[in-house]
Amino acid sequence: MRNPPSSVFRSLLGALAIASGIVCGVGSARATLASSADAAGPQTGGQAAQPIVDKIEIRDTIQPISAGRLIRAIDTANRQHAAALLVELDTPGGLLESTRQMVGAILGSKVPVIIYVAPAGVRAASAGFFLLESADVAAMAPGTNTGAAHPVLESGTPDPTMKMKMENDAAAFLRSYVTRRGRNVELAESAVRESKSFSDQEALSQHLIDLVAPDETHLMNDLDGRKIARLDGGEATTQTLHLRNAKIVTLQPTIREQMLGYLSNPNIALMLLVGGALLIYLEFNVPGTIVPGALGTVMVLLAVFSLDLLPIRHTAVLLLLAAAVLLVLELKFASHGILALAGTVCLAFGTLTLIDAPIPELAVQPAVAIGLCIAFATITLILLRFAVAARRNKALTGPAALVGSLGTAMEPIWTRNTLPIGRILVQGEIWQATAVAPVPENDSVRVIGFHGDVLEVAHAVAPGLRTP
Repeated sequence: MRNPPSSVFRSLLGALAIASGIVCGVGSARATLASSADAAGPQTGGQAAQPIVDKIEIRDTIQPISAGRLIRAIDTANRQHAAALLVELDTPGGLLESTRQMVGAILGSKVPVIIYVAPAGVRAASAGFFLLESADVAAMAPGTNTGAAHPVLESGTPDPTMKMKMENDAAAFLRSYVTRRGRNVELAESAVRESKSFSDQEALSQHLIDLVAPDETHLMNDLDGRKIARLDGGEATTQTLHLRNAKIVTLQPTIREQMLGYLSNPNIALMLLVGGALLIYLEFNVPGTIVPGALGTVMVLLAVFSLDLLPIRHTAVLLLLAAAVLLVLELKFASHGILALAGTVCLAFGTLTLIDAPIPELAVQPAVAIGLCIAFATITLILLRFAVAARRNKALTGPAALVGSLGTAMEPIWTRNTLPIGRILVQGEIWQATAVAPVPENDSVRVIGFHGDVLEVAHAVAPGLRTP
């Protein structure tokens, strides 16, 4: 029996609604299953969807790679309409330019950004303080600290005028958004001008942060129902958070970000540079091996790419270039290691001063630089010793290899152009030879030279070689 047209129509609508809900559930973790009222009848009750909070962890210095990770996370959260983005922060600071990019992304986010300094014992210092104050919600775990945001010039010590300019610029940058967030502007500015630091309780009591929470669960529940100040299109607005029992989804770094994160480490960059230079130097010493030269070239290119992410001193680059030139000259001229030693000294000073970082964590560790230079100098001296020994060795094939060897005349040998060339037995081989003076048969001779394939010999008194 066929269903009435209206019943068939309602059934089709219900099936389409259910199919649509299934597809949405597969495509996004945030979609909810919807069914048609006509197909299923009136609903007896409903439950609010669980809020989804994206999360990213930044436990590194602030540099272009960490800035790229945060910007990607904000874009992902905005695209997927997350309830919020949680940034778990632990940083000693970093580059001001990268900090500006990250703050700009936070202020322009459509999704609320929560920066949480955690777990206990970590810090959000220097550039981390700028990030913490820029967040829609600034939170810290017990036992953490923040502050010490005084700007540092990347090249040398600034004069008083330059220092004042840097402080004023950084302070104005901080004021531009701390005021709109409703936080303590004067105290925040003191972190820039006076390098003040604050514990979690000090920051909370003096209105630098919004709350202290022991873990993420407590943080989400404490924020549920809280109104926050938002900067939507430059206009200050308020928004109520609904985060109770939120599901936190961690955004893992991509393979590219992981690789770039390793390359942004100045110590790894230095090891790639020195190791690659050593392999290329080995290729010059032993031409034709190919593998050291190719691998060394790749390592040097990776080092150059890595150093491009970091602030470097141009004088240190000149020292490294001078070290390379001196080592190449050592291959051309036998200076008995003097040029190589000078190159190693240039290498040491160049590596120690290569990275011009505002914080120690972005600088090359002295132990790494000195260890690399000692290893490089040792291997270089060993290669030079082999090279000098190779220069002193005579040819290993042909008549040249026989010069200085002792042999026995197989027949009388007279001077050139008087009698036919004689034959000698030397190193188990029979060679034609001429003599500078008459040599009787069976007498011992010494090879003193050669002309083409004809040896030149002289009479030698060598007991034990004479044939009776």
